Amino acid sequence: MGCCSSAAQSSKREWKPLEDHSCTDVPWLFLFILFCIGMGFICGFSIATGAAARLLSGYDSYGNICGQKNVKVEGIVNSGLDLTHKKYVFFLDPCNIDLVHQKIKSIALCVSACPRKELKTLADIQKFAETNGSTLCSYELQPSEYTTDPRAAKLCPKYPVPESAPIPFFHRCAPVNISCYAKFAEALITFVSDSSVLHRLISGVMTSKEIIMGLCLLSLVLSMILMVIIRYISRVLVWILTILVILGSLGGTGVLWWLYAKQRISAGALETQIAKDNLQALLIYAIAATVFTVILLLIMLIMRKRVALTIALFHVAGKVFIHLPLLVFQPFWTFFVLILFWTYWIAVLLFLGTTGSPVPNEEGFVEFRMAGPLKYMWWYHVVGLIWISEFILACQQMTVAGAVVTYYFTREKRNLPFTPILASVNRLVCYHLGTVAKGSFIITLVKIPRMILMYIHTQLKGKENACARCMLKACICCLWCLEKCLTYLNQNAYTATAINSTNFCTSAKDAFVILVENALRVAAINTVGDFMLFLGKVLIVCSTGLAGIMLLNYQRDYTTWVLPLIIVCLFAFLVAHCFLSIYEMVVDVLFLCFAIDTKYNDGSPGREFYMDKVLMEFVENSRKSMKEAGRGGGAEGRELKPMKKHFSENS
Repeated sequence: MGCCSSAAQSSKREWKPLEDHSCTDVPWLFLFILFCIGMGFICGFSIATGAAARLLSGYDSYGNICGQKNVKVEGIVNSGLDLTHKKYVFFLDPCNIDLVHQKIKSIALCVSACPRKELKTLADIQKFAETNGSTLCSYELQPSEYTTDPRAAKLCPKYPVPESAPIPFFHRCAPVNISCYAKFAEALITFVSDSSVLHRLISGVMTSKEIIMGLCLLSLVLSMILMVIIRYISRVLVWILTILVILGSLGGTGVLWWLYAKQRISAGALETQIAKDNLQALLIYAIAATVFTVILLLIMLIMRKRVALTIALFHVAGKVFIHLPLLVFQPFWTFFVLILFWTYWIAVLLFLGTTGSPVPNEEGFVEFRMAGPLKYMWWYHVVGLIWISEFILACQQMTVAGAVVTYYFTREKRNLPFTPILASVNRLVCYHLGTVAKGSFIITLVKIPRMILMYIHTQLKGKENACARCMLKACICCLWCLEKCLTYLNQNAYTATAINSTNFCTSAKDAFVILVENALRVAAINTVGDFMLFLGKVLIVCSTGLAGIMLLNYQRDYTTWVLPLIIVCLFAFLVAHCFLSIYEMVVDVLFLCFAIDTKYNDGSPGREFYMDKVLMEFVENSRKSMKEAGRGGGAEGRELKPMKKHFSENS
């Protein structure tokens, strides 16, 4: 598989960008295909065992599927009925929800119609059955016996029966007024000690829904504008971004303190709970903004000498987007594929919840349970969620890496393929799906233990001692850090695979060696580039948040700001991250290509550099600066000397 080859062999083997195309990690591709076949088997099994019919049509407490003829279940009296004309599931007590087992603790029956108005007495239930032909009591009772049979108190619905309507596509009668779910809702919001706080927050969101939608649209527009700026004015982007972030953070902090002071002066005239909430929220926002601004200014002061380095890399990245404009839309296709897969996964999970053989329970009703190894199928299904999701994300990384590698290692940019993105996708599908499967599986191996530990931590919350809680959190944190490191290494491994068509282990090792040899450059180029993109995200979030504060300020007398502003800022960050993550990925790929270029080429005939002239200018300027500082004879200076020759030849 390439994992056992020596480091010496790896260092002697030269990189030959885009010269050879060969299949990589084929056994892992077969393993992934077999795993996907297993996922398909789970889906087919759940449908073949009737789970799809039980999920969509619904079934009663006796194992009968509504709307069709049924087979008799041994030991169950009311099973095996012909319910062709009874297509809806009706619960005798729909509001009795078991939060522990996550199900409705009520007898379920198949009925021909849901009660469209409230039924207050047994007489009303009897009249409904005689008028509509829909019997809401158990099958063994006739409508004429509803008011006379003593068993009616147990076999008929708990009254008053709430008005209900069938759920579209799932044929369940659900109460129209959700107030009967008050107990369930109360369990969901136990984190709120004062229910009036929740009411004010919800009313604030509903009152400001038009403003929230407008601000979300604003964040989308700002992200697209920033991408255009990155493409066409990358040389001045860093300086503009730096100045705007400084002004935005200072201005936002000043506006927050001004609004706090203004509202505190007027708070005496308006003693309402909403005004107090807004005043407290403004104070928290202002303090947080002040701390954030101070930290931001200190970081930018430290990083100011690295700005020229970032400008050179951003300029080349801007050229990549000019030549490969379809890169901008790559996150949308990935998100679309993920949504399709997640929809399929949830549907199969619902099928699994109703699959199995009918088994009588302690109360004499039917439950569907899987026996033997089949009951662990949902574990396989959960692993499939993680592995396939990571596989889809890895395909995006390999696609972007392949396109950028093609751009970088093509000397004449006029000779680029007509659609480098499609060419990269073609290479991925034809040669490197096994590598993507292997890399995504490694991430899955780290994610599963972390998710298990997080689940254990959630289940033991409040029960474990302080030492156990600290150890759990430390393990979760270490696994998270390991996952991030492996994700970064995987991305560089995909770049190495796109360059040399080597398998995952060889590519990861080669990329790791390059990164270690250029550790200072990794810190100087990659980190600064990511930091500047982070500032772009901050700029979009601050701009959207500032616009939200100014707009919501006109509704401060009757709207609580907290939740609407949080929703807007979170959405703005997600949108900005979606757009700028591709730019961040391009920067990482360019850096690895640049490091490989400087290591294996020296500018001599036959070993010319591939890099852009902007990077050569930066390297030459850096070498001159180091010479003037008296450090020209150092290791870094010796490494950059050959570039002078090549730069002079190209200029």
